Amino acid sequence: MIDPILDVRKLTAKLKLGNSSYVVVNNVSFQLRAGQTLALVGESGCGKSMTALGLMRILPPPFLNPEGTVLYRSQDLLKASEKQMCALRGRSISMVFQDPSSALNPVYTIGSQLVEVAELHLGLYGDEAFEATIEAFKKVGIPSPEKRFFDYPHQLSGGMKQRVLIAMSLMCEPEILIADEPTTALDVTIQAQVLDLIRDLQQQNQMALLLITHDMGVVAEMADQVIVMYASQIVESGSVRQIFNHPAHPYTQALFNSRPGLVNKGEPLKTIQGSVPPIQHVPKGCPFHPRCPFAMEKCKVSAVPNFAIQQDPMHLARCWLHEKSKAIHE
Repeated sequence: MIDPILDVRKLTAKLKLGNSSYVVVNNVSFQLRAGQTLALVGESGCGKSMTALGLMRILPPPFLNPEGTVLYRSQDLLKASEKQMCALRGRSISMVFQDPSSALNPVYTIGSQLVEVAELHLGLYGDEAFEATIEAFKKVGIPSPEKRFFDYPHQLSGGMKQRVLIAMSLMCEPEILIADEPTTALDVTIQAQVLDLIRDLQQQNQMALLLITHDMGVVAEMADQVIVMYASQIVESGSVRQIFNHPAHPYTQALFNSRPGLVNKGEPLKTIQGSVPPIQHVPKGCPFHPRCPFAMEKCKVSAVPNFAIQQDPMHLARCWLHEKSKAIHE
């Protein structure tokens, strides 16, 4: 098997409020290989974005410094200096943020914002930086790039701003792209175009993609591997085929059952009863047990190990319903 270019081991991040600290990322581990797409899925508030921000070391105060190990080509990013991280961010590991309107600076033209990337990471200036920016715009399908270079973010549609962000993120041909809900605010047509664009650019460069989404349709279309997160921890992981054909955790099953495509016309949309607990009040035992139709007494008190589904160590679920399967020691 190809060695991973990103190896995350027991990543933990905490938020400090007053005299207390609360876990927002709880012992998250995964590997990412060249050309692979790994999807992090779950409802809002489950820790998906916090995981990405934690491994990139861009969690703002009052978050505490992340703990664990994040190996990028054998270099532990959690032990790297800020100077080393600045050299890596955007150059080797890049990120497309969820809201393009807040990610782009409204007082600078979109061209000047890409020129800054060319200067900082590629050492290009003047005409060379301009040409690199125009080429980046062309790759993501921005029409009349020489004209658009001088546009401000407010002059662009949501889909066009998302393309600018993708162009900025891919300008240095990073080995890893983190895409945080890259199509949430877009209509269906533009969403399909953006996903096709990311997939095409990924295949051209054998780029690894960490895709954060709550849309299981996007997961089915894009992902090779899937991690399901709930209340800051991983509750199930496996290949896209394993997760879609044999969802093992009740939360994963609930996510599938609440997809709009499963509802007949005129029927109410199925929902998961209750809501994700706030970080200050995550229940003991399995955090999903207050919402789980299969909850047992032990679910309310006992920490749940990972069980290998159908004895397959590549498909894991943190649920007592599978306690007859082999437990994986972490």
